[in-house]
Order: sequence, then structure tokens, then C-alpha cells
Amino acid sequence: MGKWTLQEFLEKADRYLADELNIEERAEFDRFRVENPLFEEKFQQHQALISDMMQYKRRAEFKQSLNDVLVQNYQSKAVFRRMWNVLRINGVAAAVVAILSSLATLYSTGYFSTIKRTTSDYSALRREVNNVKRNVNAQHTAIKNINNSQSEQPDMHYGATGFLLNKNGYVVTNYHVVNGADSVHLQNRLGESYKADIIYKDMTKDLAILHINDGEFTPSRNIPYSFRRQNLDLGDDIFTIGYPRDEAVYGEGYLSSATGYAGDTLAYQISIPLNPGNSGGPVFDHYGNIIGIISGKQKGIDGAGFAIKTEALMNALKDIPEEVLRGGLELSEKNSMSSLSRTEQIKKLQDFIYIVKVY
Repeated sequence: MGKWTLQEFLEKADRYLADELNIEERAEFDRFRVENPLFEEKFQQHQALISDMMQYKRRAEFKQSLNDVLVQNYQSKAVFRRMWNVLRINGVAAAVVAILSSLATLYSTGYFSTIKRTTSDYSALRREVNNVKRNVNAQHTAIKNINNSQSEQPDMHYGATGFLLNKNGYVVTNYHVVNGADSVHLQNRLGESYKADIIYKDMTKDLAILHINDGEFTPSRNIPYSFRRQNLDLGDDIFTIGYPRDEAVYGEGYLSSATGYAGDTLAYQISIPLNPGNSGGPVFDHYGNIIGIISGKQKGIDGAGFAIKTEALMNALKDIPEEVLRGGLELSEKNSMSSLSRTEQIKKLQDFIYIVKVY
């Protein structure tokens, strides 16, 4: 049995509830529901929607039949008008309740998730750090404040991960990480922090492009990794480096699906342990090529993470207006890590991956 998208599943659910499936199709549909609890939940919500709509239809039919009886049996216009007004008010109220109930159920069953990603089962990996105090960062900030006669830096709201796109200081992370930020700083593995400007955001792709705008930042040497444009095969080995805590953390796994959450074709499903703070982190193939950007995970399922494909990143970069760019945005097409061992790859990569600190 092939994998169904959410839309295909709901279409089959309609045929199932209308008793339009044969015995084999019904059995196949029942097996799929048992094997996929999330789809079973969507089916129950969809069934409730159908029930609400049928109740509304019966209510409307009853109202019409009652109206017919009243027209036939009540000759007094005054009496008829009084009762009609009561029925009309009740009917409108019932209709409003039914419509609101239907819209709420439509939303929960995923009808609108094809346009906007739902968050009921999808968890963004944004690390809340309101109460986290970094001694190294505090000292660095204090020194900058003394030198620049600035007021104390506000408390950080949360942190995530980002990585360099090229040596000109462009960094990519997730839209949900920087959306609503007053300011953004990037901290490297040595504890050095740099101010970054948000030059582009794409809510649909969940991508944001930053540019380091800090006099203390020294342009990097050439990026050691390239960006893979071809899709990986299921089971291919992958790894990531991110900041679920205040130091870099390595994780490895494999590609578990060619599509992301709810069948998103611009994302992968990956089997890698992910934690808050991994959002925006790079995903590498065995040779050290970038194949995606971590965006979130499925709630309640260990190892079910999602990564935005580099194809989506390439498309986003093409959409950035030239007037906002501050230097070339060309991506590296050379990979200097393909012949290195994994430990040597990790050592080489850490200088290009940052903690994204949002204020």
C-alpha cells in the first residue's frame, strides 16, 4: 500500500463514509488508519465534521417542514408573524453555531494546512533561554558596552542555530526563529558575538537570511562545504551540528522520507535526535555536502525530524532583491571535506555554525 498524502487520505475518507469503497478498499483504508495514528485522529475529526453538517441539514429540513405546517394551519397573520420571527431568530442562531462548528472542524482536520503549516503535531525547535546566563557572553557584552558607552543588552528570548552561506557573512536560519525579533546576534564556538541584520524572510519556506553587520567580524575563509541540489535516497547517512545547548552538539542518522511534514515536497523527514535549539542547523550528507536546514520535529515521535531541502533555499535566495544585498551571495560549489574522516569533518565545520540569539 502506497503512502497517501493528507489530501488523498481525506478524499478516501469521504468515499469510506459514503460507503463508496468496495470490501478490499475498506479493509486497506482500515489497515492504514491502524498503522498511522495521526491519520486516524484526522479521520475522527473529519467524521465529526460530516456529522455536524448532516445535523445542520436535518435542522434546516425540519425548519422548512415546520414552516410549511404553519403556513397551512395558521390563518391569522399576526400569529404567523410572531411564530415566524421566533423561528427565524432560532434558525439564524442554529445556522451560526453549525457554521462555526464546521469551520472549526475544517481547520482541525487539515483542510487549510495545505496553505499554512499546522502546529498541532509539528514542533518548532526554538530553544527558550530566558533564564540562561552565559558568563562568556556576559563578559563580552560588558566589554562592548564599556567601549561603546551603550546601555546593558536586554535579556535573550531564545536561541537556535544558523550557518554561513558564504565568506561574505551571510547566514541562513529559520523564519520562525527570527520572526518578531528586535535584534539578532550570532555567537561562534569561541563565545564571540556579532550583530546580524535580517535581510530576507520567507514564512512559507520557513527560511530567513541574515547578514553579519559588525565591525569586529572578520570575513571567513572559503566555506568548506557545498550545497547539494540532487535529492538523497532513502536510508542515506546524514549528520548535523547544532546548538541545543551552549556548546556544539553532533547528531547522526539517516533520511527516512523524501517528503516532510504533511507530505511537504520541499522538505525531508530525517531520523536524527533533535532538541530545542537545533532549528536552523545544517544537515550534511556522508561527504559533507549541505542537503537541508532543520526546521522542526513531529510531537510524540522520537527521531521524526524535518529538514528544508536545499532546493527551497536556492529558490529563496533568488527572491532576495539585489538592493538589499551587501556583497555577493554566491554559494560555494567546492567541497573540501569529502575525503576527511567524520571527526575531521566536524572539526572543520564548527567555525561556520553559530548560535542564533534573538532579543
